Amino acid sequence: MVKLRAPAFWSQPSAKIRPLLLSPFAGIVAAITARKQHQQGWTAPVPVLCCGNISVGGAGKTTVVLDLAARLLRRGKKPHILTRGYGGRLRTTTQVNPAQHTAQDVGDEPLLLAQLCPVWVGADRAASARMAVAHGADCLLMDDGFQNPSLYKNLSLLVVDGGVGLGNGYVLPAGPLREQPAQAFARAQATVLIEPDKTGFLARFGHVAPHVMQAELQQSDNVSALQGQRCVAFAGLGRPEKFFEGLKNCNITLAQTVAFPDHYFYKQKDLKRLADMAVSLQACLVTTPKDAVRLPEYFRQKVLIVGVDLVWQNPAAPEDLLNQFLNGSAG
Repeated sequence: MVKLRAPAFWSQPSAKIRPLLLSPFAGIVAAITARKQHQQGWTAPVPVLCCGNISVGGAGKTTVVLDLAARLLRRGKKPHILTRGYGGRLRTTTQVNPAQHTAQDVGDEPLLLAQLCPVWVGADRAASARMAVAHGADCLLMDDGFQNPSLYKNLSLLVVDGGVGLGNGYVLPAGPLREQPAQAFARAQATVLIEPDKTGFLARFGHVAPHVMQAELQQSDNVSALQGQRCVAFAGLGRPEKFFEGLKNCNITLAQTVAFPDHYFYKQKDLKRLADMAVSLQACLVTTPKDAVRLPEYFRQKVLIVGVDLVWQNPAAPEDLLNQFLNGSAG
């Protein structure tokens, strides 16, 4: 699978010429997405919460899903997670089995999610939901799928990366947006802004975005083990610089950072390059849990894995959101 990087002008509100030239195509994409929302989706017999976003690329949806799933489990609920399985080769509705499936089979994020609770991959979210309910789910979490109308959502939460916001504000291919912001906000019940607001999202959209909550990512796992060591950090994420910045904020010495495209499947030459780099710099290798599931086991054992926790500005906000979700007051 070829991974293409986003054009630079997608993140530059001052760039006008190329978005203007592409605006006719953007209008077509926006119209198609808007028309799809008139389709009637299947209504599951259990509540469905969707964590989606308006833009393409990583905004932190999977981190939010992990946080909410853990909270539901602590409440004694039986959540199942539905996801498309981006990057995986399986096309039919499948329950992820970490002991059997690889990232090449089902994608990296589903493997990560399946460490917590049952996960179903498949493009048909209604089919995945039916299977999940048949296997005992009493609530469903969707990792992405906000623009997919095949399954009715009881509550939709939009996730926004504070570092990039909504980019230049244009719909694909003129910008990074999947649909017009006003249409997305009208269908959602809440918004979570992750990390500091560096693009003025709140000033521009705070009055129209539904129920904005704020949260930050905090590095966890193995951070203390890295103190005093030199590290080579590598990551294949939508924004790998977030991982590197997080390590720096924990006072971890980075001898080198290596960025790969999101969902990148590491090749032997990549692993050799990283191993040689660590030896030459007398440093240890560090990566993310999402990257770790894409590494062969022999190499994974040589790498320290540092994950992130979601720290909510208002600790009561996610619990209030789940109360709304489970009590059926959203629609």
